[in-house]
Amino acid sequence: MRRYLRVFETYDVAELAEVVDEDVLVHGAGNHVQGRRYPESSVLSPGLSNCRLHIDDLFAAGDRVTVAMTMTYRHDRTGRDVTMTGLKSYRVHEGRIVEFWGETDLYGLLRQVGLVPEQIPAF
Repeated sequence: MRRYLRVFETYDVAELAEVVDEDVLVHGAGNHVQGRRYPESSVLSPGLSNCRLHIDDLFAAGDRVTVAMTMTYRHDRTGRDVTMTGLKSYRVHEGRIVEFWGETDLYGLLRQVGLVPEQIPAF
C-alpha cells in the first residue's frame, strides 16, 4: 500500500502498474469504473505538481486496507500550495490492489484555486 501511495509523489506509473491490477475496480465520486487508467490519471493530475502525501491513518485487516491521507500539491498556475484530504478503502489480492472505494475533498481543492465559490450555493 505504501508503494502505491508513494507513486503520487514520484509519478512513477511503472511502479503503479506493479501494485495495481490492470482490471482494478474503482468506486467513488458517483462512479463505478474498471481499469488501471483511472488511478493513473489521478496520479498524473494536470495543473498539480510536487505532491507530498501524508498518511494520517492506515488500518489493515485481511485483504482490506483503509487509508486516511492529506495530499499537498503545488498549483502550477499560481505556484501556491493546496491541500486535499481523502479516505480510501482498498481490497488487495496477491500483493496487488484489485478494488478500491474512496472520496477526496475535490471541492475543497477547487475552492483553494478559485474555481468554485468559497460558500456552497443553496440548491
